[in-house]
Amino acid sequence: MHALKILRRHGMSQEALRIVYKAVIFAKLTYAAPAWWGFAFADDRKRLEAFMRRGVRLDLYTREEPTINELVEGLDDTLFHRILYDETHVIHYLLPPATSITYNLRQRRHNRQLTTKADDRNFIIRKLYEDIY
Repeated sequence: MHALKILRRHGMSQEALRIVYKAVIFAKLTYAAPAWWGFAFADDRKRLEAFMRRGVRLDLYTREEPTINELVEGLDDTLFHRILYDETHVIHYLLPPATSITYNLRQRRHNRQLTTKADDRNFIIRKLYEDIY
């Protein structure tokens, strides 16, 4: 943030500052987020949200744009979709075996067997059990 303030003082346009903010800050905040997001405590998530609000105060981000939670959920969904449908993906083997369901009560997000919910902080377990209520 300090570097962005210096760039602003040196005359960088507001639009260029927003682009740099999104490119650099989001890359740092969301790096490998599907792996660590489940292990982040509520306090950690609040600190990340506070950091994003600071970007809003500095006019580098708007309130209408997605929050850090929404960004990470989007990244989670994208990664899970890639793992689920790409058999050559490096962690595809971690998925439980596919199951064939003969009844059709409601559409599920995946066709995988639900295993014992050992650790819901784990990415794959988190995504397998998402919206199963």
